[in-house]
Amino acid sequence: MKNQTVSPKSVAKSTVYLIDDHPVIVQGISMLINAEPDLSVVGTSASWHTALKEIAELKPNVVVLDITLASANGVEVLKNLRVHFPEQKVLMLSMHDENLYAARSMKAGASGYLMKGSATEEVVIAIKQILKGEIYLSAGMSKRMMSQLVGHGRQGASPLEILSDRELEVYELVGAGLTTRAIAERLHLSVKTIETHKAHLKEKLGLQTANELVQHAIQSKP
Repeated sequence: MKNQTVSPKSVAKSTVYLIDDHPVIVQGISMLINAEPDLSVVGTSASWHTALKEIAELKPNVVVLDITLASANGVEVLKNLRVHFPEQKVLMLSMHDENLYAARSMKAGASGYLMKGSATEEVVIAIKQILKGEIYLSAGMSKRMMSQLVGHGRQGASPLEILSDRELEVYELVGAGLTTRAIAERLHLSVKTIETHKAHLKEKLGLQTANELVQHAIQSKP
């Protein structure tokens, strides 16, 4: 009996959906993924609302989600994804320090976290690892999270880790130069609510004035 060869065209492809509002990054990652014989990008979107509809229709195997979207916070988008699609595998893609955001992402239900600075061939490695049902993190982050799990990793932790997801979001927008009213409009919250978040930020970070908060937020930006 002759050995049967499988034509490249007959290889079943795992599908990927990208949520990112940076066209150049979307194009680059799409090219990397589509170059793989067993992977295919089936859709992309910069809008969370559009992505939600298309993911429901396309049912991708993996969603690659930018943690910083102009229209939404990536961690909140991830939480919504998990509500609508509990089994959806999601790889978070971020320009932010993994020491701060990876743990938040994993707690929110991500299957992996990848820094954009590493997002070349590594994005394919991460996707394939996630498709196997495994978690993808850098070696350094895996070691750090394991250390925290056993209670030995709090030394040297960033003070920003004590902030809630919403507080961190407000903090980042403060660092981006947005006014209280602009932040309120961006997050669809009241000005009073944003002022309360700012008060909590100053208290948690040991800051006295609004100017100190602004300077602290600017200096922490990547």
